[in-house]
Amino acid sequence: MVKRVSLSDAECPMARSLDGIGDWWSLLIVRDAFDGVRRFGEFQKSLGISKGILARRLQGLVALGVLTMTSASDGSAWQDYVLTSKGEALFPVIVALRQWGEAFCYRPGEPHSELVDRKKGKSLAPLVVRDADGEIIQMRDTVVKKLALSSKDY
Repeated sequence: MVKRVSLSDAECPMARSLDGIGDWWSLLIVRDAFDGVRRFGEFQKSLGISKGILARRLQGLVALGVLTMTSASDGSAWQDYVLTSKGEALFPVIVALRQWGEAFCYRPGEPHSELVDRKKGKSLAPLVVRDADGEIIQMRDTVVKKLALSSKDY
């Protein structure tokens, strides 16, 4: 079995992000939390995931500060998992993955779930990337400015 390499010290923000939330179970847990799932058993039922994997992923998302554990909202002895502001900031990521999946992972006309505006009941407009001035930009309009290597990096 290949040992997983930590990317927590990587210079690339994407690599660091994927180190914490990049596996599919973690992103599906976050998706379910956006849909209002709060309890361990509810996550397990929704995802069909083993208790051990779910426990590890929830523990990791809590340690990362994406979820927090709170006393159950119904006053029972259970704990709820609630998105933090850091977790809520993943909303555009979840929407972008959903929209990509809708565009490229279904045959034309194939039914799938849909994310709609709660007030209007309408589909969301496709996400776009904008520059600091608000102009829409494409991949070809960007470049990654890498950190300069120091002598200790050689």
